[in-house]
Amino acid sequence: MLEKNLSDKFQKLVEIMEKLRSDVGCPWDKVQTHETLKKYILEETYELIEAIEKKDYEGIQEELGDLLLQIVFHSKIAKDEGKFDINDVIETISNKMIHRHPHVFGKAFFETPEEVLSQWDDRKKEEGKLKESILDGIPLALSALVRAYKIQLRVAKIGFDWEDVEGAFSKLAEEINELKEAVTSKQKDKIEEEVGDVLFSIVNIARLLKIDPETALRKTNRKFEERFRKLEKLADEEKKNLKEMSLSEMEIFWEKIKKEE
Repeated sequence: MLEKNLSDKFQKLVEIMEKLRSDVGCPWDKVQTHETLKKYILEETYELIEAIEKKDYEGIQEELGDLLLQIVFHSKIAKDEGKFDINDVIETISNKMIHRHPHVFGKAFFETPEEVLSQWDDRKKEEGKLKESILDGIPLALSALVRAYKIQLRVAKIGFDWEDVEGAFSKLAEEINELKEAVTSKQKDKIEEEVGDVLFSIVNIARLLKIDPETALRKTNRKFEERFRKLEKLADEEKKNLKEMSLSEMEIFWEKIKKEE
């Protein structure tokens, strides 16, 4: 059971949302739907991820609150439509967690995280999921990079995988050569297809090396952005316009920035 203090605080949040959606509530909140709120779920999730990556614990606390508000908001909309309410949401996830952890709440025994993950799909099948394909349930709304990673994880569980990372490297080299051939052909559709194949192969390599490709790319994006901002600042200090500088001049600045890190 929730501690009384925690239970009271959660109930207060639910009551705030009840009032916001009531006849005397907020004009904006009253007209929102599941569809109109979709973008906010994504925004709050990415803001939470950013706070986690920065190890900004005040930010993490705030963004978790914003995400919790979205859950309460959607539950209230569903309640207004006579579909379900926040209690149903909590009960559903509680039952799911108990069912998917038979080694904690039942008599099963798993020693390692890998053993837990290996039986995860079995639990999903028992819940009526993965009916037609092992690939069922991978959301189409995921970023292409994350979705590729999840697809590969699923098929690897049934043995459709490289024996080691060297096989994946060989496949990447093959795909790069096919991309070069496509570029020579100047067929845009073919080039697009081969670029996709190269990216899919890189995700495979990351997975086999136990690297989350989304996290790796986010870190690289952030590193590049930080370096480029320093480049802009350095050019400004030397009273140079980046648009008027040659690539070789900018590369000199770039190498200087990298050495100083």
